Amino acid sequence: MDGRRSQPRFGNGPYQLTDETPVYVISVAAQLSGLHPQTLRQYDRLGLVSPDRTAGRGRRYSARDIELLRTVQALSQDEGINLAGIKRIIELENQVAALQQRVAELSTAVDGAAAALQAREAQVHASYRRDLVPYQPPVPGSALVVWRPKRQAD
Repeated sequence: MDGRRSQPRFGNGPYQLTDETPVYVISVAAQLSGLHPQTLRQYDRLGLVSPDRTAGRGRRYSARDIELLRTVQALSQDEGINLAGIKRIIELENQVAALQQRVAELSTAVDGAAAALQAREAQVHASYRRDLVPYQPPVPGSALVVWRPKRQAD
């Protein structure tokens, strides 16, 4: 929910477990979150917490799902927010996380483009002939003006 990338928690190689790895059955998830299994089913039906499913349609919760369940419970019990409000909060937090990720991607792309531009500019400058002087337009007020009085007819 906070938009951070998950770091491997256990194991190496292809069997690494992350915060998003669905490993907990509903009874274990209920114990870990301090909620009743029926509450977890209700939250799933409402779309508040959507665990992964096995081939047999059984729910499998991840560590991130457990944390989200705890957050939903805290918002509901401690803050008095109704489930529709909690769903909207979760949607907005997910949207913010996605936008932050997109901004990071675009910043990386801009940095890459700026580096490429500087490299190309350096190539162009390196190709200049040394006997040529670059033209610089005159700065207003710095031009030399020669004044000559009008000649009077004799």
